[in-house]
Amino acid sequence: MVKHLKTSEFKKEVLESDVPVLVDFWAKWCSPCLRVAPILEELSEDVKGAAKICKLEVDEEYEIADLYDIMSIPTIAVFVNGEIKDQMIGVQSKKALMKLLGL
Repeated sequence: MVKHLKTSEFKKEVLESDVPVLVDFWAKWCSPCLRVAPILEELSEDVKGAAKICKLEVDEEYEIADLYDIMSIPTIAVFVNGEIKDQMIGVQSKKALMKLLGL
């Protein structure tokens, strides 16, 4: 299951996670973002226990998006040990996202 993050949850869910966390920075009005959503749902089932899949809506939670200089959406970032390990912009395949996670 994909977790929809609020700013108040970001530190605990992402920065303090003991597994890699893929964060999809997205917006409701972004059609490519909507195309990524079902891929992330499927991915979340495949990586259960090995990684977390989260979404952060950039219009509602703009403080986090600003903190990480998110300028284009969807931006998909993988956090490991509280830092961005890698990121991609745009619609990605499940295979590409698995590789991004290192799985």
